[in-house]
Amino acid sequence: MKKFTRLLLFFISFSIYSQSPWTKEKGTFYTQFSFTSIYNYDTLFGDPDYNTERKTTDNTLQFYGEYGLSNRTTLIVNLPLKLIKTKELVSLTAIPALTSEGKKVSFGNIEIGIKHNFYNKDWLISGQLSVEANTSSFDAASGIKIGYDAFTFTPLFLAGKGFNTSYLQTFIGANIRTNEYSSNFKIGGEYGRKLGESFWLIGYLDIVKSFKNGNIILPNSNLTTGLFVNDQEYGGFGFK
Repeated sequence: MKKFTRLLLFFISFSIYSQSPWTKEKGTFYTQFSFTSIYNYDTLFGDPDYNTERKTTDNTLQFYGEYGLSNRTTLIVNLPLKLIKTKELVSLTAIPALTSEGKKVSFGNIEIGIKHNFYNKDWLISGQLSVEANTSSFDAASGIKIGYDAFTFTPLFLAGKGFNTSYLQTFIGANIRTNEYSSNFKIGGEYGRKLGESFWLIGYLDIVKSFKNGNIILPNSNLTTGLFVNDQEYGGFGFK
């Protein structure tokens, strides 16, 4: 099997609120629930494109929350509940299948972090450090993997500026993973403009590039599904 090194997904993101430089006021909360679905796919786009063995549906129910520890420091919690199902084979061949049909519901990598504002004049400049716990799980028979089998440390540099009827925010940082997974470079941003009294038009860009510095050996059934394998990369953009 060729090593799968690139993943390109175009999607409508639930939010990149967690990569915003703005902090919460002391004692205040921000919470968000979201649901995303990649339904019945059998191809992962990359270099080269890669066909999965079975059709797969990947659903995510996500809770994200922020709490102001002080006016400049915010606690971050992110809880992703994954619902993944593998179905019929994409093609029938004489070669025995490596995986069976399956369904798994479990939490992915639970994340907790701290965001602190260092500068608030013309521009807002903040730093953030979060940790994703190794709360992953794997079913060898179906090849369904939920989360990375590693701890992930994510330092971010955040900057933003508000205007009369618009705002701009950007981030740059890295995902540093343990357990011989490769680490990633992260960069992206968001621009929003107010339309009337009740609506905003927001465009965003989110890019992850692997450093290809890991050498973890994964089971063939995991490589067949392409779920949370090593050296994945993507470029995502969308509108809200």
